[in-house]
Amino acid sequence: MDLSTLFGIILGIVLLGLSVMTAQGSAYNVFVDGPSLLVVLGGTFAAVTICFPWRSFGGFFRALLQAFVNRSPHYAGIVRELVALAEIARQDGLLALERRISGLSHPFLARAVMLAVDGTRPELLEDVMRTEIEARALREKNDRSLIEQIGRFAPAFGMIGTLVGLIVMLGNLENPESFAPGMAMALITTLYGAIIANLFCLPFAEKLQFLSRQDRMGMEIMLRGVLAIQAGDNPRLIEQRLGSFLPEHERRPWKFLSPAAKKPPEIFSMRPKPPLRKAA
Repeated sequence: MDLSTLFGIILGIVLLGLSVMTAQGSAYNVFVDGPSLLVVLGGTFAAVTICFPWRSFGGFFRALLQAFVNRSPHYAGIVRELVALAEIARQDGLLALERRISGLSHPFLARAVMLAVDGTRPELLEDVMRTEIEARALREKNDRSLIEQIGRFAPAFGMIGTLVGLIVMLGNLENPESFAPGMAMALITTLYGAIIANLFCLPFAEKLQFLSRQDRMGMEIMLRGVLAIQAGDNPRLIEQRLGSFLPEHERRPWKFLSPAAKKPPEIFSMRPKPPLRKAA
């Protein structure tokens, strides 16, 4: 469960509710208007159905669920797993990794290791796995684009609702007492559109884009690690190379080494130097 998404939505709703409650002289029913909500939601839904086929809405709900339920890749854990595979391949050969495929943490890594064990040429292995990375990123972009379009259309239909309300209000010039309520009803549609776009759709789309970048970076680490293992590189060299993807505090040279080698080397000694002997 992604608590940051849930916390942000609850915080936004609470703050908006408090602003309505603390507004001087405002009645709560002023902020609730059925026709205005119908213009924004109905118009936005109609515009989105024109842009996308029906089958795309399955990806929309899948993307919404991912914004709440997701698991960010643990890059340091991926590096440790690849270093362990490299040590096994160096000691027992590349075919020994076949017994480890079922226990790998990510399906992408399992497929890459399987291709390496089957003797696939490195350039072909890289081409196949990079195609999978790009195809996955494209699918995620298509799911995300529907949410982005809702964020674009909702404020536009809010403005349309405002124009409709102003036209209706100006059509009743013989009744000046209806100006204030009519103006409030006209502006409420703009408020609905802005809230839908800026509290829900656009933050959701940005969260999904962030998760997609994280996932793609994790798969890039896996692919480069498998290619290095297939090339027979030293596990310590693989560790150092893949450590460049990690933050500075996580990529110390001794972080993934054996317990006996975790102590960093002493570059500067604090012991006093022995006094120089005087020449006879």
